[in-house]
Amino acid sequence: MTNHLNWLLFFQPIVDGEDTVWWEMLFSGLLWTLATSAVAAVIAFTVGSLMGVLRTTSHKGLSFIGNAYVEIFRNVPLIVQFFIWYFVIPEFIPPLKQWSINQDPTEVQFITSVVCLGLFTASRVAEQVKSGILSLSRGQRAAGYALGFTEAQTYRYVLLPMAYRIIVPPMTSEAMNLIKNSSVALTIGLTELTFRTKEMGENTFAFFEAYIAATVLYVIVAMSVNRIMALVERRTAVPGYIAGGK
Repeated sequence: MTNHLNWLLFFQPIVDGEDTVWWEMLFSGLLWTLATSAVAAVIAFTVGSLMGVLRTTSHKGLSFIGNAYVEIFRNVPLIVQFFIWYFVIPEFIPPLKQWSINQDPTEVQFITSVVCLGLFTASRVAEQVKSGILSLSRGQRAAGYALGFTEAQTYRYVLLPMAYRIIVPPMTSEAMNLIKNSSVALTIGLTELTFRTKEMGENTFAFFEAYIAATVLYVIVAMSVNRIMALVERRTAVPGYIAGGK
């Protein structure tokens, strides 16, 4: 089979007479994948940390909000959430609908993708943050209060710095999952890597070549993230805890 694969296809023009070739189109899709994943990661970490903290507070109302958020976003399929954010929500918010009509479709698809993917991943980050906080001894929280810290200050200066260092390994998996989940953005038209791969296959019928190339690119990106997070884990490891391994 490999003898019949046409790898030179990647250097052929997409349209006769134009300069853009197929590998450039795939690379542009990869850039959209990286941009979507990076911005969504910021949203996921910020919102996920907040929800993780709310789920561990003694305030029942705040705890309920955090738990409700996680249950809603974790139990609705990601593809359904993409459709809700892109097709449904603008219908209920007229200014948002008018804005989406007037903007470039790619911009709307990108913003929708990062918001949807970020909020979905935040529910998973919240679980990790909660686990990290609960893994700490009660004495650390008590020590914060004994020093005169408020509850917010105790989280800021005592609990979260330790919890983040402990949850680096599971957060590595979440980061890699976020990159893979970005491929769902093709369902609303974002021209990320999977969209471009599908487009190349349908136009050239070289599905094997297109998807092999996409697989290699996804593996390279995922492994790069894995190595970066492994470095972070070594630098922040806490002896005696999960990340420390001792």
